[in-house]
Amino acid sequence: MPAVNTDCMRKQTQKSSAQLLFASNMKRIRLEKKLTQENVAEGASLHPNYISSVERGERNISIGNIERISYALGVPMTELLAEPEKPRKSRGTTT
Repeated sequence: MPAVNTDCMRKQTQKSSAQLLFASNMKRIRLEKKLTQENVAEGASLHPNYISSVERGERNISIGNIERISYALGVPMTELLAEPEKPRKSRGTTT
């Protein structure tokens, strides 16, 4: 019996950086707006368990659901996919 290559199976369950970025942005925005996962689920016509799993980066979310969640959060879709701004180094200038 040939050995099973588990590398491809492991890759399917790993969270992509895009999923984690989306999840992080979604949760940050939701908390800033003082919304619960249930509020977002209702506004997006999605199940609260689905919203929870998206925030944990466990879902490979469709573009349609990205649109629904962005509508429920009141932000453009691009905000959910935006890279965080890196803090700028302050220069030690004196006045």
